[in-house]
Amino acid sequence: MKRLKNLIFYALIFAGVIGGFMLLSRTGESDKTQASVSASNTSQISASENSYDFGEISMAAGKVSHVFKVKNPTDQPQTATKLFTSCMCTKALLKTASGEVGPFGMPGHGIVPSISQIIAPGEEATVNVVFDPAAHGPAGIGKIERLVTLQTNNGALQLKFQAQVKP
Repeated sequence: MKRLKNLIFYALIFAGVIGGFMLLSRTGESDKTQASVSASNTSQISASENSYDFGEISMAAGKVSHVFKVKNPTDQPQTATKLFTSCMCTKALLKTASGEVGPFGMPGHGIVPSISQIIAPGEEATVNVVFDPAAHGPAGIGKIERLVTLQTNNGALQLKFQAQVKP
């Protein structure tokens, strides 16, 4: 009987260790994916600002938003093919001359469909980013950094924001 209990105990420890390694390797894959997106920040679409700091914001005050202006400085139309965020607490909308699409969120937390929004040569568009500081509850207090990625037929443009979240 004691031998059976020991066997079960060691089997549970082994399963926990294997599960931990799997979780860590999954996190590593996520980091690699994010790094590859960062490395592909080669879109021909440009932004007037690639980073925004909300400063200190209150979790109790609710959602905050910022509009990033993007432009196609080339002489060829560019097609926005996907828009997604790095966290479930963030949503993004794309507005072009042909209309607004979204909101889009984080891959793996809902569907992030392909889009086909043309940004004509010289045209400006906007990416409206909405951040919910209460989405993570008390664990979300402190400094945060999030990314929004606009994929086009010619690469990806990353837009970053940060904030200091207070209760």
